[in-house]
Amino acid sequence: MRSKTFPTILLLLSVLLAPFAASAEGMSISDTVLKMPLADDVSMDDAVDSMKLRANSLNFKLVAHLPLYKELEAMGVESPPRIEIFQFCDARIALEMVRFNPDFSAYLPCRITLIEDESGKPWLVTLDLGKVIPGANLSPELLEKAELVRDNIESIMTAGANGEL
Repeated sequence: MRSKTFPTILLLLSVLLAPFAASAEGMSISDTVLKMPLADDVSMDDAVDSMKLRANSLNFKLVAHLPLYKELEAMGVESPPRIEIFQFCDARIALEMVRFNPDFSAYLPCRITLIEDESGKPWLVTLDLGKVIPGANLSPELLEKAELVRDNIESIMTAGANGEL
C-alpha cells in the first residue's frame, strides 16, 4: 500500500524550491542553503539524537519528522540514500512572524535535512536564514527574534554535525 505521506513530501519540496527556481540571475540553489558535514566519527543516528537534544535545550520543538528514505524503500527503490527531514519550531516566534507578514508561513517550520551524498558522506542542510532575514524589513524586536531562530537552527545543526550530546 502506497503511503499518503509521499505526495505530501513532494508538495513540500516543490513549495520550498519554487522561490528559487526563478531566483536572481547567477544565484544557484546552493547559494541559498547552509550545509554542514557530519564529523567522521559521528554516525547519522548520533547526529539525530544530538539535534533532538539541542533543540529541546533551546526550547525548539521537533514538530515533524519525515524519513523519506523509508518511503523510497517502501516503493521498491533499492538502497536509497538516507534522507530525513526534521522540522523544528518555536510556535510563539512563528506566530509573531506570520502576524507581521503571512508570507513567512512559507518558511515554517524550520527544516533541517539529514542527507547522504553520492559517496555516502552525511550532511545536514537547511535554508540559510542569514540570507533571508536581511531582506525581511523587520522591526528591531522581530529582527532579534529572527536572528535567535537562525542562531538556534545553526546550533542544532552544529550539535548534530559534531555529535554533541
